[in-house]
Amino acid sequence: MWRDRHFTIFWGAQTLSVAGDSFALIAVPLLILHATGSVAQMGLLTGVSGTASVLAGIFAGVLVDRFDRRRLLIACDLIRFVLYALIPLAWAFGPQIWLLYVVLPLAEAVGMVFQVTYVTAVRNLVGEERVTEANGRLYATAAGAAVLGPMLAGVVSGWLGLIAAVAVNAVSFAVSALGVSLITLPRTVEPAVREEKVWRELVAGAVFLWRHPVLRALTVLLSFFIFLTLGLTDVVIYRLKHDLGQADTAVGLVLGVGAVGTMAGALVVARVRRGLGFGRAWIGALALAGLAIAGLAFTGSAWGVAAVMACYLSCVSVAGICSMSLRQTVTPDHLLGRVTSAFWTIHFSLGPVGAAALTWGAARFGTIPVFLCAGAGCLLIAAAALFTPVRRRNPEIAPG
Repeated sequence: MWRDRHFTIFWGAQTLSVAGDSFALIAVPLLILHATGSVAQMGLLTGVSGTASVLAGIFAGVLVDRFDRRRLLIACDLIRFVLYALIPLAWAFGPQIWLLYVVLPLAEAVGMVFQVTYVTAVRNLVGEERVTEANGRLYATAAGAAVLGPMLAGVVSGWLGLIAAVAVNAVSFAVSALGVSLITLPRTVEPAVREEKVWRELVAGAVFLWRHPVLRALTVLLSFFIFLTLGLTDVVIYRLKHDLGQADTAVGLVLGVGAVGTMAGALVVARVRRGLGFGRAWIGALALAGLAIAGLAFTGSAWGVAAVMACYLSCVSVAGICSMSLRQTVTPDHLLGRVTSAFWTIHFSLGPVGAAALTWGAARFGTIPVFLCAGAGCLLIAAAALFTPVRRRNPEIAPG
């Protein structure tokens, strides 16, 4: 992989882009808070932006499967560069809160198109045989950038102000666009059926997921998994602050150590997948993740929580990369965009409900019962997978 010039350029550009995203993740909410003093405004902006992302996901797959993916990646980066660059330019004349409600939803919608294109582009770039290793490296460095990014964002915001941090994010998209422009992105020539009605194109990804026995089972199982885990970080923070009386710095440290676990899982996933096969790797990672979640109920220190979170996130990393790599491998190239967007739409549909349930349960009954129930639920999902085609060693190979 190191000798693959195109992948190395793509890898470096996307790592810088993820680090840049961390700047906006911190700076934009603080701009709202400083200008209005309202936490409700922060939540409203997040909700509007998230809705725009979900809506864009419905159509993203069709765009990705119809248009040149390299050009689409470049276009998404350049559009986000322009959108985020508008914020520091407008803020030169004073706070412009209304602009954030325009820029952020548009940027999130374009970002969803980019993410779907990104998943399809990785397979085109490295081929089916190396897709798991490539995903692992991209995932690992993205996790590292997500740790260092907020730290650098804090330094820049403190020295130069929040607007400078937003400007850094804008520049990161320009760098990403430059990196993509320097690579060659081959594509399997399988023309999409253009005469299909639009609604049939929109549901083609979901139909493929349903008809493929392994992907169908994975989609169902992972939808329940996200229901149990999407709100887990909030509950962990609540335990650290409310139950253990830790300072904000300790919370940041715990989440940073957890991200190191994500990196570790991403770096070993290719070897684990080759050694154990898909079924054992995926089911084993999910079972260990469930045990780690339950283990959070018995940790009484910040360092203990950090260690368990690192274990949990490393397992989630292994399971997630195995799942994504399998979809990339078994899906025909002309359908990959629609299958990816369909999976994410279905997969995340139960997440917000689960997050609300977990945080409500933590406030009502305490964090310990929530951790135990969520951990037990993940173990049940792993056990259920044993009775599905997910258990196969090489599910990408058709049986018989």
